[in-house]
Amino acid sequence: MSNLSSRDNPEPAASRQFLMVACAGFASMAGMRLCDTLLPALARSFDAGVGEAAGAVSMFAIAYGILQLVYGPLGDRYGKRRVICLAVAVSAFINLALTFSPSLSILTSLRFMAGAAAAGIVPLSMAHIGDSVPYAQRQQVLAKFLTATIMGMICGQWAGGILADTLGWRAAFVLLTLLFGTVAASMARSLPPAPGAAGQAERKGYGAQLMVVMRTPWARRILLAALIEGCVAYGAFVFIPVHLHERFGLSLTMAGGVVVLYGLGGLGYAMGARRIVSRLGEPRMVLCGGALMATGFGTLAFAPSWMWSIPACALAGFGFYMMHNTLQANATQMVAQARGTAVSLFACSLFLGQSIGVGIVAQLLDSLGTSAAFIPGMVVLPLLGLWLAWSIRHRR
Repeated sequence: MSNLSSRDNPEPAASRQFLMVACAGFASMAGMRLCDTLLPALARSFDAGVGEAAGAVSMFAIAYGILQLVYGPLGDRYGKRRVICLAVAVSAFINLALTFSPSLSILTSLRFMAGAAAAGIVPLSMAHIGDSVPYAQRQQVLAKFLTATIMGMICGQWAGGILADTLGWRAAFVLLTLLFGTVAASMARSLPPAPGAAGQAERKGYGAQLMVVMRTPWARRILLAALIEGCVAYGAFVFIPVHLHERFGLSLTMAGGVVVLYGLGGLGYAMGARRIVSRLGEPRMVLCGGALMATGFGTLAFAPSWMWSIPACALAGFGFYMMHNTLQANATQMVAQARGTAVSLFACSLFLGQSIGVGIVAQLLDSLGTSAAFIPGMVVLPLLGLWLAWSIRHRR
């Protein structure tokens, strides 16, 4: 990570800068997943159905995806770390406003704004790593960053359930406000100087950067894969706590605790990423990832007891990150001359897919039951793994 370093003391500077973007990624994922376990509490508080309350998740994802079209070129032009810091600071203010939401419609609108702000954090952090780390070592560094985002996801979901059962859902947004505010203050103290006019002039215009990515055949294939993955994998993942709560009567705290195993499965992958990548290679990683996710989601859909959800969540999480981290690594390299734009378009595809998946499942939830959320993943994800494995081999 030599490009992250300062001339006087490169190693500590590189470590501090990586720590800052990792903390920002943690906060972003905590904010994204917080409402998963809050949905039943929000539905009760505002006298609405769970499907209606799910707008707090889907609107966040829609904004997160759309705003990638803005943040990627901004990061390429004005500096990725500066844009990340601004996004974290704005996220703190929006989550403070969420604390005082008087109605579900206002809360959903503010979650849209929260998604728009958080959109500038994780993808630009990945692009920042891509700028700084050679591809041969990038899977390992991205796995470390992945650990931070998984921990944010775990803590966000579990904290949402605990606070919903104890202090109330508004306390969850107070906690997020403090988290984002602390990270923003820390990042602001070590920002690099703004790029000069000459450096900005070297960058291509907004439309030109987008076209460079969209004209690359491999980039289009990775973006399509991210859209499908987001639709069927993230779309199912969001409803795991609701499924456990409504079908088996688990408390929100307990349901959030079970879903932690999804993240722990991802941590298991992150800890063994170097060995897994070297032994399996990317084609077999996506094949195994699709098969493991299908097994986990199928178990969640048809298991007669909530106890089966424990190994199911761990398997699905391990499989998801085997496939997803492979896609991420390819996204950071698919158009190196416009890396911020390319990675942001990848995130745009991923979270637009999530919004589509969550929106469809939310419409069917009350009539078909929560098990319906996991059926598409059982069918589509193994096929996606086969297609990606063939594509990677064919490209090479």
